[in-house]
Amino acid sequence: MSDKEAAEAAPKKKGGKKKWVFIGVGLLVLIGGGVGGGLYASNAGLLGGGHAEAAEANGPRLVPKSEQVRASASGEGGEGGGGGTRPPTGAGGDKYASTYYTMEKEFTSNLRDSVHFIQVGIAISTPYDNTIIENLKTHEMAVRSQVLLTLGETTEDEVFTAAGKEKLGKRLVASINGVLKQKEGFGGVSNVYFTNFIVQ
Repeated sequence: MSDKEAAEAAPKKKGGKKKWVFIGVGLLVLIGGGVGGGLYASNAGLLGGGHAEAAEANGPRLVPKSEQVRASASGEGGEGGGGGTRPPTGAGGDKYASTYYTMEKEFTSNLRDSVHFIQVGIAISTPYDNTIIENLKTHEMAVRSQVLLTLGETTEDEVFTAAGKEKLGKRLVASINGVLKQKEGFGGVSNVYFTNFIVQ
């Protein structure tokens, strides 16, 4: 009987080992799944909101007028320039400060269905920090190309009236923002100003 008991005990031990191996593997799968799910939820911004805040902190930021640094007429501040931060003067106006960027070269294009051509210089404004200006500089070739395409779709009627010029300015804003959104995921240009406007 003792041999019989020994024979019965051996298979039970073997089965017990398999049981513990399956339990161990199951625990590893559950723990790994939990950790993986937690990391996914955290990175997707579903937990804690830290990911969304980090993305917002790294992106363009609106600049209130109270934060804008204004240099005096004699210099850029420091070294006898007398510049620095000061509150805006006067009432009303925009809530956010404008940053301007003038495109260096002028744009020349034929008008649509016309023998005339247009030559314009443009400056761009944004209420955001220098991120938008840096994006414009980085993608200047793509922006210039899109501006030329937009000018080429302009008719004579649009360039000889003030209302037509305003409409052209809005189309240029949309074109430039389209390029920046494609390249950087964010536009940020609020206005286009003409620094030169010639039709011949």
